[in-house]
Amino acid sequence: MSRVDDVGDRDGWRCWLCDEPVDPEMSVNDPRGPSVDAIVTKAKAKAKGPAEERLAHRGCNTRKGAVAPVVPWAPQLFVVDPAPIIETVETLQRKGGRAVMARCPTKTDGDEAAAWLLDRISRLAPGFRARTSVEPGGSQFILVLHA
Repeated sequence: MSRVDDVGDRDGWRCWLCDEPVDPEMSVNDPRGPSVDAIVTKAKAKAKGPAEERLAHRGCNTRKGAVAPVVPWAPQLFVVDPAPIIETVETLQRKGGRAVMARCPTKTDGDEAAAWLLDRISRLAPGFRARTSVEPGGSQFILVLHA
């Protein structure tokens, strides 16, 4: 397992779950303190390889153990029918391809959501090479994530 400081420096001291800053000076025993979260998927568990690690608040990491983690869409984005980010990224990592992530009323809304999504995924799955596109679809725009 890596040191918290190494993972924190790499992740910019932001929690991968709630996307809030993590204080490196806070006690690791405090719920808002730093902790390292290992990513272990079923395929990685079978391969017995080293687990990928991400920075999380101690409380976020503990809560994730009891409840499936959810990465919420930013409240300032204008998106309709947003797809679950974690599950979609995991599927695209395994299978490749593309997935519709949300619908937006304007191209500008779609572009803002696409930029936010790529930034969020860069912390969620640092090794995942993704790109987005905003495509017209009737009277709306479709945000698509490509593996």
